[in-house]
Amino acid sequence: MTLNLPAGAITDAATISPLALFLQADIVVKGVMLGLLLASIWTWAIILSFSVSLRKASKESRKFEADFWKAEDIDRFYESRGKAEFPAAKVMAAGVTEWRRSTAQKVVDRDGTRDRLATSMSSTIASEVDRLSDRLNILATVASAAPFIGLFGTVWGIMRAFTSIAAEQNSSLAVVAPGIAEALFATAIGLFAAIPALIAYNRFSHGINRLEAGLTRFADSFYATLSRELEAQR
Repeated sequence: MTLNLPAGAITDAATISPLALFLQADIVVKGVMLGLLLASIWTWAIILSFSVSLRKASKESRKFEADFWKAEDIDRFYESRGKAEFPAAKVMAAGVTEWRRSTAQKVVDRDGTRDRLATSMSSTIASEVDRLSDRLNILATVASAAPFIGLFGTVWGIMRAFTSIAAEQNSSLAVVAPGIAEALFATAIGLFAAIPALIAYNRFSHGINRLEAGLTRFADSFYATLSRELEAQR
């Protein structure tokens, strides 16, 4: 059985392709679409780079901690690996630096030394977490704002569709379909940008929290070690 389609069916289908919808949109909807596409590209660039940096920081910190607790001489370990540029090494460096400064005095203030050690390592942890999570606010912004920007394009497209109805005094699907299609396409692009940003933000926030918890445990254990050393100096 042969199905005879109208001659314009293929052409009509082509007019609702993504490229055609963008080209036939007015300047406002085009601006919305371009902005959302750029936000999506930016989001994926952040996702890829952040995945690499977070995975690297977590892996190197775990290995550093394992090697640290196997070391017999903290000073020697610090001299060989304490200058590394990843979170656990910086936390250890902060503790060792403060320890050396505080115990270099003739009379050591033990309570003051403990307070300064805790503050120094806690500040370093906070600084590293802030540094690693610097771009997460961009993902949060895209996740929350992109659907509303797409919705603005939707509203504008529907308004344009109703304007076409009023101008041509014709409410047939052929008149209103282009404007409605543009509107729905703007919404789709907004969701395309927002959904990956939201998933990535939640996933990376969880990873940052796990890294922070690990650094805090390491700092607490190192603090206990230094505190015992301080008691042994009596």
